[in-house]
Amino acid sequence: MKTKIPLFKIYWDENDVKAVSDAIKMGMNWAIGPRIEEFEKKIAAYIGTKYALAFNSGTSALHALMIAYGFGAGDEVIVPSFTFIATANAPLFVGARPVFAEIESETCGLDPEDVKKKITSRTKAIMPIHFGGCACKIRELRQIAKDRNLILIEDAAEALGAQIDDKKTGTFGDAAVISLCANKVITTGEGGVVVTDSREILEKMKLARSHGRLDTANYFTTSQYMDYIDLGYNFRMSNILAALGISQLKKIKKIIRARKQNAAYLSKKLEKIPQIITPSSPAGYSHVYQMFTILVKNGRAERDRLKDHLGRAGIMTKVFFDPVHLTGFYKKSSGYKIGDLPVTEMVSAQVLTLPMYPSLTRKEMDFIAKSISDFYSPAQKA
Repeated sequence: MKTKIPLFKIYWDENDVKAVSDAIKMGMNWAIGPRIEEFEKKIAAYIGTKYALAFNSGTSALHALMIAYGFGAGDEVIVPSFTFIATANAPLFVGARPVFAEIESETCGLDPEDVKKKITSRTKAIMPIHFGGCACKIRELRQIAKDRNLILIEDAAEALGAQIDDKKTGTFGDAAVISLCANKVITTGEGGVVVTDSREILEKMKLARSHGRLDTANYFTTSQYMDYIDLGYNFRMSNILAALGISQLKKIKKIIRARKQNAAYLSKKLEKIPQIITPSSPAGYSHVYQMFTILVKNGRAERDRLKDHLGRAGIMTKVFFDPVHLTGFYKKSSGYKIGDLPVTEMVSAQVLTLPMYPSLTRKEMDFIAKSISDFYSPAQKA
């Protein structure tokens, strides 16, 4: 059936078109160019870190961080299984090992108490995610990392602009990764950014990003020799996409405000349905609703029936996330099985992400709410 309401729509305007067009009309600098450094400075200033480095994806950004911190064989990085698989895969890219810890049900982030249990002499870092636009218990995790002399990396792919009090996600850890993929708060289609206050990590990531080359000038517009001093990759963002990123970032306050307003409206419509729980956040937390994920109290079978019911009505939904530790790869390579992370598995069986984006109309949200209400009506169950 044709989808009437997609899961997300990108918020764009003619300023985005002009920014990209102007970058193209430069006639040069389509790869490396001045918009990249400008974008990096603006996003660092927005988040509140000293440095930012742009990449061609959030996954590349994670990979570069693993390299920059020197993780390798025998090292362990504690991660959630309730995440996109790139979080767990990143340590494997450099020969290290992801160790899955439980989540807590309030923010769906890493459970600090279980993290403590998973720390060993081989643990090098803790890498939580901020799920769906809400910060995790990052202050508690920061204290654990400090007490145990561990690196804290925030996977803030879904939470650009989220805050605890006046402090933005991305400023609690030693470094953080932001995703600019199509469904994120702002987007360049594909793209990612690492933010950090460490000059040393920044310089190491620069090498990883561009073939291990000491980039003292624009490679495509200089004739000078630049040495290759390490193994590296091509993880660069293009100047064209950076121009789009600058334009998108100018609208971020407007985008987040619209997301919050829509989330509040849809939550109010759905709060009368006792079989589901709408997203919320702890006191002092500012949720940006990159996703609007409900919990279906009765679990997987009912959740899946609701998902199918909404699909037939033309409303796209998606499960974010199925447990990473139960994917075929991790069951085969690491021996994980059902029951290893019961809280993660329970929450994953209940989650259903509904459409959420700035241009979502009240008429559309009314339709979503009515469709869910209809699913739980006596007539539907008869």
